Amino acid sequence: MFNFEEANLKGKEAIDAALKNYAGMTKSLQEIATEATDYTKKSFEDGVAHFEKLAGAKSIEEAFELQSAYVKTAFEKFVAQSTKMTEMYTDLAKDAYKPYETAVTQVKETAQEAA
Repeated sequence: MFNFEEANLKGKEAIDAALKNYAGMTKSLQEIATEATDYTKKSFEDGVAHFEKLAGAKSIEEAFELQSAYVKTAFEKFVAQSTKMTEMYTDLAKDAYKPYETAVTQVKETAQEAA
């Protein structure tokens, strides 16, 4: 026989877990946005500083060396930032999946108890 009280309790638990998860996801998204903003700001500042150095170059060779060093550094920073952002998005996806994982586990346990 179907137990309405138990179903109501399970539904309440699921909603509570979803709300808790939503709060965690919101925090993660804010952290991702902050990280992206900080990286963009720093990249712009680095670009402006590089342009100022480049404008003061005394020869084409010096300008070429400055440009080469800047491109190498910018690329390394981009790869590092991309790795960091990928990790942040991966953590977000894992957190988003947790309520479903819990719900599936509970359904399996309930089915095993019923059998």
